[in-house]
Amino acid sequence: MTQEKKRALITGASGDLGQAIARELVEQGFFVYLHANRRLENAQALAQTLNTENGATLAEAIAFDLTDAEATQSGVETLLEAGPIQVLVNNAGLHDDAPMAGMSAEQWHTVMDVSLNGFFHVTHPLLLPMIRTRWGRIINIASIAGITGNRGQTNYAAAKAGLIGATKSLALELASRGITVNAIAPGIIEGDMSEDAFPPEQTKALVPMKRAGKPEDVAHMVGFLTSDKSHYITRQVFQINGGMA
Repeated sequence: MTQEKKRALITGASGDLGQAIARELVEQGFFVYLHANRRLENAQALAQTLNTENGATLAEAIAFDLTDAEATQSGVETLLEAGPIQVLVNNAGLHDDAPMAGMSAEQWHTVMDVSLNGFFHVTHPLLLPMIRTRWGRIINIASIAGITGNRGQTNYAAAKAGLIGATKSLALELASRGITVNAIAPGIIEGDMSEDAFPPEQTKALVPMKRAGKPEDVAHMVGFLTSDKSHYITRQVFQINGGMA
């Protein structure tokens, strides 16, 4: 790692979307921390692959539980010892679907803890160091469910809608500090999280483009929003959904 490289942190980097985002940011010239919790081995394998492909140390896997405030604080403080994190992609999330009438309290709190409380736990300690640099990019991966709602996903939709609200408020707080805050709301994207929930025929019925998007479709938007080309874009929610209403 060279001192010239800005450092980026991607939460939930062990999944399909997180891995695509990691590749995009390495290509953009960032040093990338790949956060994982339960599937650390996936993040470690990706870091090794990226470093081997590029012939340099450009990625490092890290682990802590975003739902644990103290563990997250400790993990972030370790990263900050080497300097500020100037790009944060809040990608970690999960869904545990059920109609609300049959949803358990555990299902509700687990989804909220990762997507919304996890966002606070990891973002809060990074803000002041980022502000001091007068340059930063925060990108929150929300969901179309947080905009339109979805049957059986009251918990997930509430968490993602909350993330969108947090995006808009935080963007106002940081706009004068050279830091942009935006959200991306993907629709149906190929990968582990969607393949069981949206069979091919259902995807064709729901998406005007008649297919699921690819993780790279979201990653390319992240790449743009982390670049200097996006310096005047903040407080926005970008829907990548193949034309879904």
